[in-house]
Amino acid sequence: MTRPNFLYLITDQHRADWLGCYGHPVVRTPNIDAIAAKGTRFDNFHVASPVCMPNRASLMTGRMPSIHGLRHNGCVLPKHANTFVDVLRAAGYHTAAIGKSHLQPFSDVDIPNRAPMPKGEQLIAEAWKDLPGDYATEAPSNYAGDDLYQIKAPYYGYAHVEMITRHGDRCGGHYEQWFRAQAPNWQDLRDDANQLPHNYTCPQAYRTPIPEELYPTTWIADRTIDYIAGREKVDDPFFAFVSFPDPHHPFNPPGKYWDMYSPDQFSLDLPYQAHRNPTPPMQFLNALHDQGKPPFNPWMAMSEGDQAIREAMALSAGMITMIDDQIGRIIAALKASGQYENTVIIFNSDHGDYLGDFNMLLKGPMPSRAITRVPFIWSDPEIRRGGVSDALASTIDIPASILDRAGLAPYNGMQGRSFTDVVQSGKTEHRDELLIEHNEAFPVLGLERPARVRSLVTRNWRYTLYGGENWGELYDLAADPHETGNLWDDPAHASTRARLAERLGHNMAAIMDTSPRANRFA
Repeated sequence: MTRPNFLYLITDQHRADWLGCYGHPVVRTPNIDAIAAKGTRFDNFHVASPVCMPNRASLMTGRMPSIHGLRHNGCVLPKHANTFVDVLRAAGYHTAAIGKSHLQPFSDVDIPNRAPMPKGEQLIAEAWKDLPGDYATEAPSNYAGDDLYQIKAPYYGYAHVEMITRHGDRCGGHYEQWFRAQAPNWQDLRDDANQLPHNYTCPQAYRTPIPEELYPTTWIADRTIDYIAGREKVDDPFFAFVSFPDPHHPFNPPGKYWDMYSPDQFSLDLPYQAHRNPTPPMQFLNALHDQGKPPFNPWMAMSEGDQAIREAMALSAGMITMIDDQIGRIIAALKASGQYENTVIIFNSDHGDYLGDFNMLLKGPMPSRAITRVPFIWSDPEIRRGGVSDALASTIDIPASILDRAGLAPYNGMQGRSFTDVVQSGKTEHRDELLIEHNEAFPVLGLERPARVRSLVTRNWRYTLYGGENWGELYDLAADPHETGNLWDDPAHASTRARLAERLGHNMAAIMDTSPRANRFA
């Protein structure tokens, strides 16, 4: 049997319901919709962690963040970790990553150690010795020169890497090296200091002067099209991971995409007042906004007024439609190369964005469906027909599914399970429940300790435990799909809360690492 190619298209901070094929009434995504029309669209797909780096590492390894080690942003995926891409490469696949990777930090800024100092002389600071090897591959200093920075391959299994770091018109990596060569005045074309005139007030909304053809989204499509053309007459199959850093903030789509949508086209269906009993972090954010204080930090969830929210929606829609236009070019190139009929096409996102829910933007330690539920579409050349599945599935299931479709076995310690039977036979059951983790490096949003959040999601319920806190979250998703009424303290649901707490405990026990196997009896 001919082994299929895989084209994996992924966006950043893109919630499931912000696509035409997922029912958004305004955002236009005809090319992604076309993939869904000839594939299986998963309607109940969730992340392992609603944060960039941990979930991307879970996607690569098929393992939960507490197990693979990239627990929160700023950590690294250890290089001795195997990935499903390593397996594909060992099987003869040519493996390529084009765009955002984010398996290592892409800043040079150190996180201050806020932990209390222990008593006595601390001669050894950490439980683990320093990881061997270089973990600065994505750091900006590597891309400061004119000569193309050579990434040592394989990079987590990828033989070919064309790197993008950061977001918006501030993207770095190989893209930035190319951008500097294309635009000698490149420093005048980026950052809010050089923005074009506009009347938006939304935080992190600035009108970039970078033309569409030089924007990172276009560069990724151009590089992917070149890669596809280079595989046209090669016998070995390929796996191409094509990763767009948009629509993650800042909100700065270029050219016509800036005002393609008007804020007046968008409505706030879930204002803050729609939540009957907001959690302490939600109350903290709302109080910050009411007091006119700045957001907690530029990367963390924030509360904003209605007009700023609508502006963020309009600009996010512009970024999404630009991605869709470039995906259309990529699919056209795939078809022109004659490889479409043997290529599995996957569309996904690494996590969502509150994007207006309860007047919040971005993401944070409140794991609502806005940030945990993501689009996932699988279009298979064996079954190019449209369908929708409500099977419950997780990011950690993706590696096992891709390996299964390639006829390859997973390694010991992979915690996900293949859902290819959902795609191939229309099976409706996959998981009864799934675990979602969220960890913070330091206290945020009024919490006294770094967030340790564990959620259990079933078809009908979300149960969320906040480590060390005397409050939590419990939502009846069947009756309250928008999670507007927290039933944690409702006596009528005490038995449900207890049952789900037990199931969460079982799930947390089940993810104990089994790798490496014991090789001798004690």
